[in-house]
Amino acid sequence: MFIIGHALLWHQQTPDWVFKDAKGKFLKRGELLKRLREHIFTVVGRYKGKIRGWDVVNEALNDDGSLRQTNWLKIIGKDYIAKAFQFAHEADPNAELYYNDYSLEREPKLNGAIKLVKGLKAKQIPITAIGLQGHNSLTFPTLPQQENAINEFVKLGVKVNITELDISVLPFPDGFTGAEVSMTFAMEEKLDMYRKGLPDEIQQKLARHYAELFGVFIKHHKDISRITFWNVTDGDSWLNNFPIKGRTDYPLLFDRQGQPKAAFDAVIQSIK
Repeated sequence: MFIIGHALLWHQQTPDWVFKDAKGKFLKRGELLKRLREHIFTVVGRYKGKIRGWDVVNEALNDDGSLRQTNWLKIIGKDYIAKAFQFAHEADPNAELYYNDYSLEREPKLNGAIKLVKGLKAKQIPITAIGLQGHNSLTFPTLPQQENAINEFVKLGVKVNITELDISVLPFPDGFTGAEVSMTFAMEEKLDMYRKGLPDEIQQKLARHYAELFGVFIKHHKDISRITFWNVTDGDSWLNNFPIKGRTDYPLLFDRQGQPKAAFDAVIQSIK
């Protein structure tokens, strides 16, 4: 077992003061780079030799593959990702360095991530692996989408991590895709239909999709460094409150009592 650091740079949960001076004015490029370097050296330096790998940059891409218009991008410029990886490598040369994002199985975003990795490689900046978050549904990703994403990153000479695996069994609101944590929607009964329990038919669909995905993972096991689930039991899952607060979802291998589900057995059988 080993520890992963998540995450050094993210557009969410970064206080406004990070980007501003004492008078409340936005910093210049050099000033923000200095602040970013100090942050990374402080955190990575504190755990140097104790944390094996870092999600250096998390969710920097839009669904169309372009870079998010964040304060990091607006102030520093397009090379802010390269700078973050550079600082992380300088702070701990032995640590593995990852880029982590959701929905990279979708072609436009996949192409954006490929461009990102190629850019880092061209500058000889170390990147160990791509983190495919794996916030999935019963219909996404398809097996060809999952396999294609793995293959495309392996071609670039990086490993693949499955970093935040869960499979929602609930429908999502119109206009929602991915795992953008800032999005919230009002509760509707049709979007929370399993409050009294999960029908066996859906339980079996969940099990089949887990087994199918693990079939792909096992096929490419030499190129996949790790698979991490995003929590342990259904009751603890963030999906009970995302993107609609108070829903009852069943996305993991263990139920609310901590007992293994049909999905757990399906994963074990796929490995055998």
